[in-house]
Formats: sequence, C-alpha cells, structure tokens
Amino acid sequence: MAVVNVTINGRVHDIACDDSQVSRVQDLGREVDARAQHLLSSVGSVSDSRLLVMVSLLLADELTEARDQMSKLGGDVAAAAEGDTRLAGVIESLAKRIESIATRLERA
Repeated sequence: MAVVNVTINGRVHDIACDDSQVSRVQDLGREVDARAQHLLSSVGSVSDSRLLVMVSLLLADELTEARDQMSKLGGDVAAAAEGDTRLAGVIESLAKRIESIATRLERA
C-alpha cells in the first residue's frame, strides 16, 4: 500500500492507495486542486470545508451531466442498431428480388 501526498489549496493530505494507483491519485489531486483554485479565484477566500463542498458539488454536477450524456448516447446507439437491422433486412429482400429477376432472365 502506497501513501501519496496530495496538495489541495496549499494543504498536504496523505492518501493511501494501491501501488498501481499512485500516478492516478496524484493526477486526481492536481485536478481537484485546479478546480479549487478556479473556484477561489471566482468567490474569494472561503473555509476549507466550504471549498470542499463547492468542489464536490462542481464535480458531482459534471459527473451527472456525463452520465446523462452516456445514457442518451446508449439510446442513440440502440436506435442506430435497430436501424441497421432494418436496413439489412431491406438489402436482403432486394438481393432476393434481384436473384429472382436474374433467374427469370436466364430462363428467357
């Protein structure tokens, strides 16, 4: 088990994680700190707990929006697959008609 130092708003926090996740946790810490710094530049000085709530709400909002978009894309993919199935059926029907016409022409 590794311990990663993550700095958020100038304060260092020790976070335990799997050895394989060290780089990921460091990246996430930098992302959270960047969000915190952006918020602080907009709202000014706030307590650490209030900043934590604000960053959490911001990230939760983005996550919810991403989930909504993924859900919509899932519906779009399902609709496209259904359309592909119908199109394949039409193509198969046309191919049978063409074969039938070719057979009749050969007999003539």
